[in-house]
Amino acid sequence: MAKQCAICGKKSIMARKLNKLRGKYNPAPKKRKYPNLQQVRIPFDTQRKNFKKFAGKRVLACTQCIKTLSKTN
Repeated sequence: MAKQCAICGKKSIMARKLNKLRGKYNPAPKKRKYPNLQQVRIPFDTQRKNFKKFAGKRVLACTQCIKTLSKTN
């Protein structure tokens, strides 16, 4: 199971945390940041076209997609 939103395709990114030390930025290692994915069941009666493909299925979706889905019902 991929760590990727099934609806919008949001996936992990590489990020840097810059530490400021005595007025200069200290180089810091890269860290992978993952999206907030949740298991959710998509209802059959959804009206949005990007959710119709997953109607009735249980998928991994990011919280932004879950929020959008709750607004449609």
